[in-house]
Order: sequence, then structure tokens, then C-alpha cells
Amino acid sequence: MNDLAPLLTPEGRALLDEVRDTDPAQELAVATRLRREHPAELVSAALGQARLRQRAVAKFGAEDAGRMFFTPNGVEQSTRASVAAYRARRMAEAGITSVADLCCGIGGDAIALARAGIRVLAVDRDPQTAAAARANADALGLSGLVEVREADVTDVDTTGFDAVFVDPARRGGRGRIFDPEAYSPPLSWAISAARRAPRGAALKVAPGIPHESVPEDAEAEWISDGGDVKEAVLWFGTEPGAVRATLLPGPRTLLSRGLPDPQVRPPGRYLYEPDGAVIRAHLVAEVADQVGGGLLDATIAYVTADALHPTPYATAYEITDHLPFNVKKLKALLRERRVGILTVKKRGSAVEPEEVRKKVKPQGPHAATVFLTRVAGAPAMLIGHPA
Repeated sequence: MNDLAPLLTPEGRALLDEVRDTDPAQELAVATRLRREHPAELVSAALGQARLRQRAVAKFGAEDAGRMFFTPNGVEQSTRASVAAYRARRMAEAGITSVADLCCGIGGDAIALARAGIRVLAVDRDPQTAAAARANADALGLSGLVEVREADVTDVDTTGFDAVFVDPARRGGRGRIFDPEAYSPPLSWAISAARRAPRGAALKVAPGIPHESVPEDAEAEWISDGGDVKEAVLWFGTEPGAVRATLLPGPRTLLSRGLPDPQVRPPGRYLYEPDGAVIRAHLVAEVADQVGGGLLDATIAYVTADALHPTPYATAYEITDHLPFNVKKLKALLRERRVGILTVKKRGSAVEPEEVRKKVKPQGPHAATVFLTRVAGAPAMLIGHPA
């Protein structure tokens, strides 16, 4: 799909409605039939857009995805709607009424901001991407709050806006970019833009950003949705130096209290697997404090405790067995207990879960979870089930 314009015509929109639920296996037959009545390029564009909309359902929901317009990169790189809505809500609650959304992509964040009642200037330098953002604001009835501008964000004057939101490109020709200064635009430029904003700013960065790259005057927040870490956000104008992990849905937020690393201790009856956002935010100590536990190993984010203390920030498992790493012993134990539903997790082990599953060949009606990890530096297996 090289041009959205034909899809925005009455013929294009009607064709999009017609191919909305096309099964990929039937595309060739559908395309052949439709090309008898419509230009081949329009049919191809409509079918391509239908595929993108189907992929976008996971991020935007069926209702919005079925009305929006996407580019392949836009589907891949756009913010999940639940995360964008959470961030927009934080801005609205801070009293922000206007935002310059720099590197807006197909407009996912601009949509969330507008739905929170915030006026948005959405900027992207790619013509096709900007066209998609404009079409999406219109399709969702938000064009009165969203102005889309095709421009280089470094040339945009954000004077007159309460805040800026910057989502730098973190992918290049070779894949993901891990150096924040290799973002486009670089993180240092985004930080400068954030500091100029009168009411605050939010910078979306990769969740793997080194903590030492976080400016002292920023708050750092790691966000997960449904247990999957989605992003980190650097906030300006909020709580300088604060570090938090936020779990969606909820939201539930765990704030750093600057606790020292937990002590290493022998395995207890329960193992706690912290949420990925908690781990990225370096808040495992806060979880260990909540559950009265310690670490299995000084370098691994598994918490162990003698008592069950439910917490939203970690998944608890009751441990029935603690063995040195030995696949043959594991296979024998699982056969004895007739375990056929086996979940294998690993942290601090070079062994791949699928490799273990193939070797132990689980069979039977019962379920178990196996943790491949280290206990006080030694390779170990812990066997249990969700508490």
C-alpha cells in the first residue's frame, strides 16, 4: 500500500467494508473477483489494509482497528491502546490541556490524548505515516482536537503547548536500536525538548534503557500490560528521581523506596516471579520486602519465601521439590507423578525449556511448573505449581 488516498474515496471505503473479514487463504479468489469491477491497484490496497487491520486488533481492539488506517511499520511500532490511554490519563490528571506529539506514527498516542480531552499537534516526517494519522483522527471523530503536520520534529516550534510527548524511532535497517543516542531523534534531543515544555513531558523509550541513561530530573516508569513489558517512559515535571513499575490493567503502581538488594536464602515453600516491569525498574527488593522473602541467587530475580503473601507485582508458586539440575531425575519424577501438562521457565540457565520438554516427554493428567535456575550459584530445578 503506497497511497492511502484511493482508500479514502467512497469507492475505496466501500471496498474496505467488503473485504473486511477476508480470510487470508481466500485472498486470491476474492482479488480475482473484485478486479472485474475495481482497479487492480485499489483491490490490492484494500486487501493489504484489511490484513493490517486484522493484525492491529490485538493493539487497538476490533472496533477501532476496523475503522483505522495503518502502515506495516505503524502496526508494528504503535503503542498498545491500553498503554497510550494510561499515559494520556496521567497527563490529563496533571492538568495538561495541550500536547505536541512528536514522531506521532499512525496516531495511536494522539488518539488517546484527544480522547482524554487534550488538544494535540501530531508530527511525523513520513508522508504516508502522517496521512494515516490524519485519516485515523478523522475516522474516529477526533479531527477537531488533532492537527497532523508532516514535518521533521526537530524543526517544529512547540511554543504554546503545555507538554511534549516524544516517541523516537528505535528501529533501523538492522533491527532494534539499543543505544539511546542512536534513536531518531536522539534521546538527548528529546530530553532538551522535554525540558523546554512549560508543564512537563513524556518520552517513550525502550524498556531496556540503562538506568544510568535516565536524567536526574526525570521520573522513570516501566509499564507492562497483561504481564508483557511494553515500554519505559521518562516523565518530566512530575517526581524527579522517582522510579516506578506500572502494571496494566489496573493500573497498579509500585514505587521505589530505595531498598538494598535482598539477602540470598535457601528455597522456601513459595517462589515469586516478579512482573517484567518490576524487574526492569530494579524493584525486586520492594517485592521481596512485601512477601518477607529473599533471593534464590544474588544475580537472579526469583524471590523465595516461607509464607504466601499475594501481591499483584509477582506471580506466586508453591514449590514441592528442589533438586540439583539433572534431566534424568526430572524425567523420573514427572513420570512418577503422571505430569503431562508441563510449563518450563528459566532464569539464569543456559538450557532451553523446549529442549527439556523434548527430553522428559511429559505424559499424564497432572500439571507442574519447572524452574530452571541457580540456587546460591548452583544449577537447580524447582518444581511446583501456581499458588
